[in-house]
Amino acid sequence: MNDFQAIADRVEIEALRGEFTDAVMMRDRPRLAALFTPDGALRMPNIPVEQIGREEIIAGGERLQAQWDFFVQNTHPGTIELDGDTATGRAYIQEIARTLDGRQGQNYAVYHDRYRRTEEGWRFAERVYEVRYLDTSPLAGTAPASARSAPAASFTAPATDERLERVAAALRANNFAVEILDDVAEARTRIKELIPEGSSVFTGASETLRLSGIDEDLNAGGAYDAVRPRILSIDRATGADEIRRLAACPDYVVNSVAAVTETGSLVLASGSGSQLPANAGGAAHAVWVVGAQKVVPDLGAALRRVEEHVLPLENSRCQAVYGQDSAVNRLLVLHADPHPGRGTVLLLREAVGY
Repeated sequence: MNDFQAIADRVEIEALRGEFTDAVMMRDRPRLAALFTPDGALRMPNIPVEQIGREEIIAGGERLQAQWDFFVQNTHPGTIELDGDTATGRAYIQEIARTLDGRQGQNYAVYHDRYRRTEEGWRFAERVYEVRYLDTSPLAGTAPASARSAPAASFTAPATDERLERVAAALRANNFAVEILDDVAEARTRIKELIPEGSSVFTGASETLRLSGIDEDLNAGGAYDAVRPRILSIDRATGADEIRRLAACPDYVVNSVAAVTETGSLVLASGSGSQLPANAGGAAHAVWVVGAQKVVPDLGAALRRVEEHVLPLENSRCQAVYGQDSAVNRLLVLHADPHPGRGTVLLLREAVGY
């Protein structure tokens, strides 16, 4: 290997390590996973965590980052030993963090690395994280709200086509069927194609369905065995068991979600929880209609969207219609479907609903 190639390799590997920290700080897990070889491993024995392969790195990152109140990582240059198309090295890390459940502290650590040259450039074959110093004393500082949570505008702005494609790919990897449609008109047409006439259909209480006209199509059109009108006709004091059974096991449940993550998870919120069993698996088939503004980076942002954006809007609606407050008493997170194709997500390019 000539001196110029060695210099270039060192520069690229150092950039790879910097890219890792940037992807972690920006919570960009797909980019983080792409920094590893397809069979690459991220091992953190002190936590303990072991993620092997890009899909595990994406999913594991979501679980960890959903716990953060704030997190700061600084990477300092270490060693690089080149050996043809492979290399080893160490990078030195300083971190401060606080989790949502109050755990906090700062540490100094070492990443013990193995690198491999690929067609995409240098990638991590393995990163092993070793904590050398840990201080769990209370941290005096706080994270500004803008650093801790997504800005309000991000909860209302429609996602770009690029983000929608990324969400669709992640959902498909989690066994959901996905279609990207232009608008609610296409969604109304597609739902009629997806649901055979005569099927029992339960629609969730959803502004997306109401505003789009889908709720009326399914419950008032006469083409389906509409469950919701039947439920509304039953006396709640004497027919609670019948209501529960009707809502839990229809042929189809049609609903929206409070948020969909770029890592392929769906988040539904409910005050009573009555519509959640069908979505979770009680219905034979599920269709979720999702406006483009509901895309968020990760589960943490999804939960913030529920509390900071959806709940205030739903609370105002409930006050106007029922004279009472709403509440998020039940949350359903669908990370994947154990029955491939049971659930279909219709991702719209336009914003609709909350």
